[in-house]
Amino acid sequence: MPPTTAIVWHTTSDGRIDVENPSWQAFTGQHLDEYRGWGWSQAVHPEDREGVLRRWHAAVEAGGVFVLHYRLRRHDGQYREVMSQGAPVFCGGAVREWVGTCVDVTAERRAQAALRASEERLRFLDCIGQATRGLTDATETMAVTARLLGEHLGAMRCAYADVEADNDRFTIRSDWSRAGVPSSAGVYSLDLFGPQATSNLRNGRHLVVNDVDRELGDAGGGRMFNAIGIKAVICAGLVKQGRLVAMMAVHQDVPRRWTPQEISMVGEVVERSWAHIERVRADAKLREQDRHKDEFLATLAHELRNPLAPIKYAIAMLRLSADPGRQAQAHGVIERQTTHMARLIDDLLDVSRISRGLITLQCRSVPLRPLLLEAVETARPALDAARHRLALELPGEDVLLDADPARVVQMVGNLLSNAAKYTPDGGDIRLAGWAAGGQAVVEVADNGVGVPLDQQGRLFQMFTQLHHSAGRAQGGLGIGLSLVKRLAEMHGGAVRMRSDGLDEGSTFTVELPLAQAVARPGVPPQAQVHEAPPPRAAALRVLVVEDNPDGSAMLVSLLEALGHRVARAADGPEALRQAAALRPQLVLLDLGLPGMDGCEVARRLRADSELCGAALVALTGWGAERDRLRTAEAGFDAHLTKPVEPDALRAVVSRCASRAAGEGQGTHFA
Repeated sequence: MPPTTAIVWHTTSDGRIDVENPSWQAFTGQHLDEYRGWGWSQAVHPEDREGVLRRWHAAVEAGGVFVLHYRLRRHDGQYREVMSQGAPVFCGGAVREWVGTCVDVTAERRAQAALRASEERLRFLDCIGQATRGLTDATETMAVTARLLGEHLGAMRCAYADVEADNDRFTIRSDWSRAGVPSSAGVYSLDLFGPQATSNLRNGRHLVVNDVDRELGDAGGGRMFNAIGIKAVICAGLVKQGRLVAMMAVHQDVPRRWTPQEISMVGEVVERSWAHIERVRADAKLREQDRHKDEFLATLAHELRNPLAPIKYAIAMLRLSADPGRQAQAHGVIERQTTHMARLIDDLLDVSRISRGLITLQCRSVPLRPLLLEAVETARPALDAARHRLALELPGEDVLLDADPARVVQMVGNLLSNAAKYTPDGGDIRLAGWAAGGQAVVEVADNGVGVPLDQQGRLFQMFTQLHHSAGRAQGGLGIGLSLVKRLAEMHGGAVRMRSDGLDEGSTFTVELPLAQAVARPGVPPQAQVHEAPPPRAAALRVLVVEDNPDGSAMLVSLLEALGHRVARAADGPEALRQAAALRPQLVLLDLGLPGMDGCEVARRLRADSELCGAALVALTGWGAERDRLRTAEAGFDAHLTKPVEPDALRAVVSRCASRAAGEGQGTHFA
C-alpha cells in the first residue's frame, strides 16, 4: 500500500483528543493511549513542539481557522514536514469540536527549498562572474573570488594556491581572512597535511574535514592544520594530465558540519574561477609575449645598428685617409664590430636551435680547468674594457666533466660577460670551480648592481631585460642567461642565481655532471690562437660563387691579395660555365643561389670527371648540424659559416694548396 500522506483529525472543544483516530494512528504509529489528551504532541519534532502547542492553544482560545507547518514523526521514525489546517465546529454559538487535516508536504517543501538554493547558487555564481569578468590580473581574480566565497559561506578564511611541478610544494599567493584572522599566505608541503589530504587532492577529490582533531589527529595532518588555525576545511584540487596544479580551500576555526550544498558550491566556484584565471593568465602571457616581441625587435634593431655605425665611420676614414695608423685603427674597428655582430647572431641561432631541438651535444670526458681558462679569454675584452678585477679559483686537472667542451665555454663565458656588463667599472668578479659529490660546480660572483627580489623569478626567461639595470647595462638581447639555463639543462645540470637585492651583487652557480671514474680522461681543449698568416703557398685557381656583389667582390680581392687566380660567378649556371673554363682547384660556393642552389652545383661538379677533383667549400649563413650534413652529402669538403673569419679562410686555402701539391691527396679537410 502507498504510504499515508494525509490525516483527518478531530479534537474536543479545548483541543484534546479523546476518541480513536485511525488516520492519525496509521501515520504516526501512536496508539490511542499514547495520543489521547495532549499525547499527540509527542509525535511533533522536539524543536517544533513548543511553538505548535502555543499556536494551537491560541487558535482554540480565539476560535478561528488556523494553518500550522511543522515536522511530524512518521511511523517509520522519519520526520515529515506537514501542513495542518483546522476549523472549529459551532453548535448553539459555542465551539463543539475541532476538525482538520495534516498533509505531508515534504516533497513540495524540499522542491521549493532546492529551487531557492539553486536560485541563490546561481545568483552567487553570477555575482562572482560579474565581479571578476573585467579583471585582467590573475592574483586580483583569486583575491576577489576568495573574498566573495569566504563571505558567502561565513568562513574564517578562503585561500587559493598554485602547486609546483613536484606535485607537493604549493604556494598560497592570495587569501581572504575574516577581520582579526591572520593570512595563511606562504609556501607549504602537501605531504605535511597528512595522507588523506595528499591522496584526495592528488587524485582529483575534494578534501572535506568537519573536525580536524577528531577526524585527522596529529599523525593524520591535524598538527599542520592546527598550526594555521584550521579546525574544519573544504579543499578542492585541480588535476590536469595526472598532476595536481592548483587548490582552493575554505577554512573554519571551529568544527563545522559542511553541508552537501556548501561542498558543491565550493567545487563549482573553483571550477569557474580556475577557468577564468587560466584565461586571464593566458591573455597576460600573450600580452607579455607581445611586449617581449616588441622590446626584442626594438633591441635587436638597436644592437645591429650599434656596430654598423662604427663600421660605416671606419669605411669612410679608409676612403679619406692614407695614414697607416688611421687605417689600422679602422681595420680594428671593422674586425671587432663584425665579430660582435656574428656573436649576436650565433646566440640568436643557438636559442632557436635549442627551442626546436636541433642542437646535439658532443659530450666527452674533459677537464674543467682549461674550459674555465678558455671562457675567461672569450670574456677578456669586456672585463678589460671595464677595468674589472678578476679572481680565479680553479679546480685541479682531475676534475673531469661529462660535457660538450664548446658549450661549457659558452655558458661560463656568457656568465662572465653578464657579470662584466652589470658591474660598475673597476668592480670585482670571481670565477671558481670545484667538484661536489657527483657534480662539478662553477660559480661566477660579482659586486655589481644585483637583482631585486621581485625580479629574480624572471631572470632566466627569454629576452628579459631587468628594469632596474637599464642605466648600467651595455646593450644585449636578454638571451644570454636563458641560453645558459637551457644548455645546463641539456647537460642534465642546472643553474641558479643568488642576490640579496639591489646593489648587493649577484652569484650564478652552474652544476654539471662529473665524468664517471671509468671514463678516459679528456684532452684539454686547445686555446684559440690566431697565428700569423702562413707563408704564401703556390697560387691556386679559385672560383668564388656568391650572389651578393659586395661579398663576392671583397672575397675575390682578398684571395687575389693572397696571390691566387680568381674567377667569380653570381648563379649556378654561370658557376658551371666558369668552372669548365677555369678548371678550379678550389670552389668557394654559396648555398642560397638564385635558380640553382649551391648543393645542386656541387653535385654537378662532382659528377663531371674533369672537375670532380676540385675542393668544394660551402660558404653560407646556415650553420646548424643538419646544414653541415646536407653539404657533406652534396659532396662538399668543408663548411664555413658566414661571416667567415679571415684566418679560417686562409687555413682552408692553405690546406687546399697542400693537397694540390700532393700533401694529403684524397683527404677530407674541414
